[in-house]
Amino acid sequence: MRVARVSTRSLAWRRRMAATAAAITAGLCLVAVNAQPAMATPPGIPSKSTAQSQLNTLTVKSEGSMTGYSRDLFPHWITISGTCNTRETVLKRDGTSVVTDSSCAAVSGRWYSPYDGATWYAASDVDIDHVVPLAEAWRSGASGWTTSRRQSFANDLSHPQLIAVTDNVNQAKGDQDPSTWQPPLSSYRCTYSKMWITVKYTWGLTLQSSEKSALQSMLNTCAS
Repeated sequence: MRVARVSTRSLAWRRRMAATAAAITAGLCLVAVNAQPAMATPPGIPSKSTAQSQLNTLTVKSEGSMTGYSRDLFPHWITISGTCNTRETVLKRDGTSVVTDSSCAAVSGRWYSPYDGATWYAASDVDIDHVVPLAEAWRSGASGWTTSRRQSFANDLSHPQLIAVTDNVNQAKGDQDPSTWQPPLSSYRCTYSKMWITVKYTWGLTLQSSEKSALQSMLNTCAS
C-alpha cells in the first residue's frame, strides 16, 4: 500500500492561495464599508431637549423688511486656512475621500446630501447651504448688525449653519423658512429643525409664529 505524499511546495502554494483569498475578502469588506455615504454633519447640533428649550426662549415677532438687503452685506466665502475658503472647507468636512488641488479646489470626492438622499461625485453639483438663509437672517434681526458680524454669520463653522447639499435642492429652498420649505427627505426634518433653532438662538435672531409652529412640528418627530 502506497501512502500519498504532499510536497512542501504544494503546501506552500495552498497557504499562499488561502492568504490571498483572505486578503481579497478583507478588501471587499473594506470597500463595502467605504461605499456607505458619509453623512454631512455640521458641528453643534443640539439634543431635542436643548433645541426645545432654545425654541421656547426665541422671540416671536413679525418679519422685518427686505429694504436695503444685499448678499454683499454678508461677505462670503472668506479665507479660512491657507488657500482654502469657507466653501472649500465645508466640502472637505462633509465629503468622503475629497482630493483638492494646490488652490484647495475639490477635484474629486463623494458628497451625500442629507436633504434629499442623493450622492454626488462632482463638487459642482453641491452647494453649501446657509441653514438659516442670509435674507431670512436679515429679516430676523441681522439688518441691524455690523458688516463684521454678518460676515461671521455667513461663514460660521462653529455651529450647524453651513452644510453641503444638492445644488438644485438648495436653490429650491432659496430664502424660505420652515413654514414654507422643509428638506424633501422627511427623516432629516428633525435634524434640520434642531439646526435651524440653535442657529437662530446662538445669533439672537427672531422668528415668526408660523415658523415656530413648523419648527415645533418637526421637532416633535425627534426621538432625542
